[in-house]
Amino acid sequence: MRVILAITGASGAIYGFRLLEKLHEAKIDVKTIVTRTGLQILEEETGFGEKDLSKFGRVYRDYDLMAPMASGSYIFDAMVIAPCSMKTLGCVANGISSSLVTRAADVALKEGRKLILVIRETPLNLVHIKNMLKAAEAGAVVMPACPGFYHRPKTLEGLVDHLVGKVLDQLGIKHSLYRRWEESSKSKS
Repeated sequence: MRVILAITGASGAIYGFRLLEKLHEAKIDVKTIVTRTGLQILEEETGFGEKDLSKFGRVYRDYDLMAPMASGSYIFDAMVIAPCSMKTLGCVANGISSSLVTRAADVALKEGRKLILVIRETPLNLVHIKNMLKAAEAGAVVMPACPGFYHRPKTLEGLVDHLVGKVLDQLGIKHSLYRRWEESSKSKS
């Protein structure tokens, strides 16, 4: 399996970094794209930088429209944008492919490949909601960065892992990042 992971300039860069770690552990071929602001936010929020990303393979910059994933002839199985800024969402939803992230997302949609947008914004305005609808209608999976609590996370990592696990579920990759919801013993009687 080959996955393209993009990290854009929204808060929540830890989601992208943790997903990169888990995809690498699962021996998935990952190609990473990072925007300038995405890298700045990753450094600000986590202390990780481009050297940390490059431990998992080559890192492409958002302005590199000569990168392989800018072409529809480049084969990949899925693309995840985590986090996905509202600017990136707007571009994807409206077919504006002026950067490597948005071009690769456009390729994913036009080639019928899975595209997962881990949006990170609150509150949402009507433009955001309409762009999510457009992206979903075009075939993208819109996944707000909303962690669950039924697995009773004790740490920030537990919250992050819940969302990363949900992305891995969408990709069909087995994991044990969180306890799944099951019928309780109280309701079995």
